[in-house]
Amino acid sequence: MTSIESRHYVMCPPTHFAVTYAINPWMDPGQPVDRDLAVAQWTTLREAYTGLGHRVDVIDPVPGLPDMVFTANGAFVLGRRALGARFREEVRTPEAPVHREWLTSRGFDVHVPQAINEGEGDLAWTGKHILVGTGFRSSPEALAEIASVFGVPVIALDLVDPRFYHLDTALTVLDEHTIAYFPPAFSAASCRQLDALYPDAIVVGEEDAMHLGLNATSDGQNVVMAAQAKKMADQLAERGFIPVPVDVSELLKAGGGVKCATLELHT
Repeated sequence: MTSIESRHYVMCPPTHFAVTYAINPWMDPGQPVDRDLAVAQWTTLREAYTGLGHRVDVIDPVPGLPDMVFTANGAFVLGRRALGARFREEVRTPEAPVHREWLTSRGFDVHVPQAINEGEGDLAWTGKHILVGTGFRSSPEALAEIASVFGVPVIALDLVDPRFYHLDTALTVLDEHTIAYFPPAFSAASCRQLDALYPDAIVVGEEDAMHLGLNATSDGQNVVMAAQAKKMADQLAERGFIPVPVDVSELLKAGGGVKCATLELHT
């Protein structure tokens, strides 16, 4: 188990959260959203992080951008360098400059992307390399750009199930040596690659994957995750991790969860 260090997260309150369009299989504009409940759940998530000793900065929500609560999609940050997002869906395009400006104002060297990438939605830092999910949102053309900006190895993974449209819905990095993932979300070749890289990976079942249990954050010991993913929590505990369950079920109506609402600054 790795030692615990304070993590630095960026979140955005779901002040304007709504499901007004459908850009993934989870979204149904006809299903009502309880915004007050979403705010309450988000607040509990933020308090879970601060209670663990982590730093949480807050980016101001923008009217008309209902998905800004999902800050993980806005950028990928490693050291003092950042790669801004370039969203595939036009409805989310205005979020990108808001994130870039926030990071630039805090001294980060922000690269404006040429290829489509959706930040930590599809990019996961393992401590040694960046795992990149492609197939639905981020483009394969982004791989070379990511490698150029950060100067670290990049490993491409193919997503094949539209319910798991971002890498962070199907895989979470628990520490430098361990991941948890849902194999059916990936191509057979990518599963072989993950098995070779992480022979001791935690394999999560469909029930917990459908609660977006894998849309979680880990500080190397504590894993903040969907409260409904109970079997996954047991699997984590058996491996020495400490599950920190949080109910973010209202965000699930937009296909989001704990990690979607959390951009980590890997500084």
